[in-house]
Amino acid sequence: MNKRQKKILSILLTQSNQLLLVQNLADEINCSEKTIRSDLKIIGEYIEKYANASLVRRPGRGIYLDIDETDQAELFHRLYEEESPVRQESDEERVLHLAYQLLMDTKPVTIQDLVSRYFVNKAVIRKDVAKIEGWLHRFNLRLLSKQRVGLVIEGSEKNKRRALARLDQLIDSSELTGQMIKKQFEPHEITGVYYEFRELQKRHSLYYTDEAFESLMLHVLLIVKRMKLKQPISLSDNEISFLQKKVEFTWATDFLLRLKQLFAMSFPREEAAYLALHLLGGKFRYRQEGEEDLADRHPLLPDLIEQLTRRMSELNMIEFSQDLILMNGLKVHLYTTLNRFDYGLSVSNPMLVEIKKMYPYMFDRVIMVLEEVRKSLHLSIPEEEAAYLALHFQASVERFHQGQSNPKKVIVVCHMGIGMSQLLRTKIERKFPSVLVEASMGKAEVQDYLLSHQVDLVISTIALSGLEVPCTLVSPLLEARDVRKLELEIKQLDEPDSRQESVFLKYTSPFLVFLQQDVQRPAQIIARLGQILMDKGYAETGYSESALMRESMSFTTIGGGIAIPHGNPQWIRQSVIAIATLKQPILWGTEKVELVFMLALKSDEREDARQLFKELSLVSERPAFVSALSKETDVMKFLSKLKG
Repeated sequence: MNKRQKKILSILLTQSNQLLLVQNLADEINCSEKTIRSDLKIIGEYIEKYANASLVRRPGRGIYLDIDETDQAELFHRLYEEESPVRQESDEERVLHLAYQLLMDTKPVTIQDLVSRYFVNKAVIRKDVAKIEGWLHRFNLRLLSKQRVGLVIEGSEKNKRRALARLDQLIDSSELTGQMIKKQFEPHEITGVYYEFRELQKRHSLYYTDEAFESLMLHVLLIVKRMKLKQPISLSDNEISFLQKKVEFTWATDFLLRLKQLFAMSFPREEAAYLALHLLGGKFRYRQEGEEDLADRHPLLPDLIEQLTRRMSELNMIEFSQDLILMNGLKVHLYTTLNRFDYGLSVSNPMLVEIKKMYPYMFDRVIMVLEEVRKSLHLSIPEEEAAYLALHFQASVERFHQGQSNPKKVIVVCHMGIGMSQLLRTKIERKFPSVLVEASMGKAEVQDYLLSHQVDLVISTIALSGLEVPCTLVSPLLEARDVRKLELEIKQLDEPDSRQESVFLKYTSPFLVFLQQDVQRPAQIIARLGQILMDKGYAETGYSESALMRESMSFTTIGGGIAIPHGNPQWIRQSVIAIATLKQPILWGTEKVELVFMLALKSDEREDARQLFKELSLVSERPAFVSALSKETDVMKFLSKLKG
């Protein structure tokens, strides 16, 4: 759709199930009625493709969009995503190949060489090169353009390999990276590496996530490629000496000896140390019982887990240390996390935004505790890891609250690692409270598990065949269509009851609602609302600075056009909520925001805080409702709508 059609659809979405005259739409868009009617045909085709909805025409009375809230939210998010420019796949492939070539080439390459190779003009190549140049800075690499010589990347071999392993960051279709690198090898070579890695896992009872397994495969193939180009890794004697003491170094040495015959080449000890480093940083799905306690293998791990579980228990009034599944999960996850920090391996979480939207309360508690960890253990854990930890604790809460006597037993098969598995698992348990997710696993483990366990349903993110148990294929994000599909599969389940008494009005008043605020940046509205709370005596001096500090750790957007900034409870005298609508939506991190709830809740208001975050999460899933609230100009009507 073009911009005009998207704007018409946006209007229909915000005023769904309300009759709108075509003439009124034409006036608002500033075009003719004929144009609107032509656009409506295209819009109709679009919504039929992406949602279970329809355009209803009432002759003489107008048109309206018949759509439920779930599809309404989906279309809103899709429209927002389509506003961002996305490269075509052919462009992505060119950028990917270009970056790969520049990183792999041992000699300079000229712009003209690239023009001839990719059949595009110099302006396109220069634009691609500029994008690659900016991306390379993340890895302490420089792209130099030498006159009459060409382009060459300057930096250490270690950093070049880091960049090669994260080429997926350059493009939107991340799966293209692995496909492209694998094309540089013969099929039997890839099969050989795959087989040896599977054997390595069996020999040492290792259970890497599918995502980690693919990543390790990629690193091995890059080791082989760079060695063929006579570009060996260089590590310091201290690094090698340290890694040689790890059992992973022995595994890596043995593994590379097995590859020696396959590739007819030898691998020096530096390459074994480099591979050992990645084995240490690979994420595990689980470990064998009775294996050496991971807490003994990293000096910071016991203190980190103790402080994390103790403070999360205090904040949530749940004794998390009694949940052995959680404690073991934290050990496995944080062990690899600390290794990644120690060895400078990158940390990423493709589900960060989704987790923050799904579980804003738990994410916020984790962020609060990690700030304390930073001060006490001098360990800075980024928001990407905070989101993974929030999933672990949220799953634990779900286990504590399970009260069904005869739940449906299901397993989750996810190809994207423990973080995504936990997210999918908790989403399923949230949507279907009578479901018991007994395990999460990779594709290779399914058949063995089903032989020894009673399972009612398999929920998978990848196609599975040959199963005697019913299997439902879903998106890792468990989108609305997936929920409807599962509703048909899982009988006698009720949706969780979210219709509890609202706590909004308990903590706000007409004197704390500020409509149509004219601001350009998040910091302005945070400072403005914080100052009001301090002036009215609800918070002490320093609350605004505390809220801004919290925002710097992780943006407090929760989706649907909502932000929930808040400061440290130590600055709060009386629990209140200040609310503001914005005259124009502003960019808040990576999202547009038009409705702001400034939360000032004391530490002892745990239950109300938990309920409030649930309500806010539900509101964020109703973009049309948020839009209606944001357009309101009367405070009492605003509060009435919010209460309703």
